[in-house]
Amino acid sequence: MSDNKLETKQKVHLRIITPVEVKVDQDVDLVIMRTITGDLGVLPRHEMQLCVLDDGFLRMMNGRKEQTIAVFGGMAEITGTSVTILTDEAHWPGDVDRDETQKSKEHLERKMQEQTDTREFLRTELMLKRMLMKLDLSQYPTVDDFNVED
Repeated sequence: MSDNKLETKQKVHLRIITPVEVKVDQDVDLVIMRTITGDLGVLPRHEMQLCVLDDGFLRMMNGRKEQTIAVFGGMAEITGTSVTILTDEAHWPGDVDRDETQKSKEHLERKMQEQTDTREFLRTELMLKRMLMKLDLSQYPTVDDFNVED
């Protein structure tokens, strides 16, 4: 094993499932996700637990490779060998159309200034937060071959 390399013989099987598709289904060395109580790192043999996810970037690592995906809320079930995430929405950096997302962001900013209804203001604010996250995500690198050779 080389210096500064996070690589174990045991892996965590990560699955990220949306209503539309399975976004991730692979073994990784480490998962770091945003929960409503803060960031949580999961290695093999992590204690079993259920977590409520917040909007945030989920990082997964394999050896020296790291990949980031945006996850917008949901639930995570952690066992000693797996992490299964159920979410309404998850995006890879390559999924984001920067021009469309920028237009949506600008529209939401204008809409927020016009809001008088508190509930609608909060809903618009959440949507704006998600557009900003997508714009940030679009600047992350994509990793074509994320699996580590044994």
